[in-house]
Amino acid sequence: MELKPLHIVNAQLIDGDTPRPGSLLVAKGRIAALDPTETPDGTETVDAKGQWLAPGIIDLGVFATDKPAFHFGGITRAALMPDNGPLDGAGLVERAAKGGKPDLWVHPLAAATKGLAGSELAEIGLMKQAGARAIATGRSRIADSGVMRRVLAYAASLDLVTIIHAEDEGLTAGAVATDGEMATRLGLASAPAIAEAIAIARDLALVEETGAPVHFRQVTTARGLDLIRAAKAKGLPVLCGITPAHLLLSDTAIGDFRTFARLSPPLRSEDDRHACLAAIADGTIDILASGHDPRGPEDKRLPFAEALPGMAGAETLLALGLGLVRDGHISPGRLFELLAGTPACLLGVDAGKLAVGKEADLILINEGAPWQVDAKKMAAWAGNTPFDGMPVQGRATMMWKGGQRIR
Repeated sequence: MELKPLHIVNAQLIDGDTPRPGSLLVAKGRIAALDPTETPDGTETVDAKGQWLAPGIIDLGVFATDKPAFHFGGITRAALMPDNGPLDGAGLVERAAKGGKPDLWVHPLAAATKGLAGSELAEIGLMKQAGARAIATGRSRIADSGVMRRVLAYAASLDLVTIIHAEDEGLTAGAVATDGEMATRLGLASAPAIAEAIAIARDLALVEETGAPVHFRQVTTARGLDLIRAAKAKGLPVLCGITPAHLLLSDTAIGDFRTFARLSPPLRSEDDRHACLAAIADGTIDILASGHDPRGPEDKRLPFAEALPGMAGAETLLALGLGLVRDGHISPGRLFELLAGTPACLLGVDAGKLAVGKEADLILINEGAPWQVDAKKMAAWAGNTPFDGMPVQGRATMMWKGGQRIR
């Protein structure tokens, strides 16, 4: 069925640093014009009633295809981590890519090594042909520097970015928290925050050696961010990301052994949290992602040390990002560079911006709508959010994927 042209009027367009009044025309699934002076016959008109019109969110590095949560959160594309499976073969990648149809784009991230074991390169070329948009080391890093060097060189030859988890396994083995007063008071096994910077330093040396582009999925410490800042100043092809949890929560959130706040990497000190806020303001951090990893009671209603890390983040990503705007850390335009523009570039998809010719993946946002995070009412298949009970503002009210309304 051929889509009717769509004209969204009376909107506040997020196509620059600040919202501006305007309209947008969609034809054949793509953005055909901004502020068109005329529209084709038969065009459907939607009145945005002054709401923000933004590119659909591209959530980089989720651990499950959880469409109800993504649709609630304004996420039109999800880049799926390779851990479930794992995604280390062409057939698995192809099946994962079809998992979102018809109302969600899923972009599989291929496992860098067979079984994510860190010892033998996976069939990366075949997985790219099957639809992989990047490769990833999964929940842990590749400890063997020789294997990591080969992964980076091979991925670069295929024009793929390698997405890296950065924690030194020798320091973090058995740890469930970051060294500090809270971990000591709770009697939890902990690891020094420097475990992150040590892992980043090795991989940056390999990037300098190979020239391969990399993305550190989550950088959460001041020392790690300093390394990223220095690497960018040298012109190395490096990106890094973070989740709202590491921007808004510190290790005090694990008090009372709250397993919903057990994350990987673990929550850090207040000093590190403030360093992360500074880094998202100064442009060191490139991508804001949910880290969506829904966990049921069997994984979370356990003693803290036995609970699995992870949080359901897709539904709160947009609202918490809008909170960064309201608090003056970033502008609306910068928020959508973090949520959509830069992830699109990393994945090589023709979306992520309100620009003529781009895929019409769009969301309307009531940026001032108040609501309260409630773990018992979440659309995700598990409600393990560390933000349970928090009042927030802003939610997606309509969504389009390739010009087709999906919500």
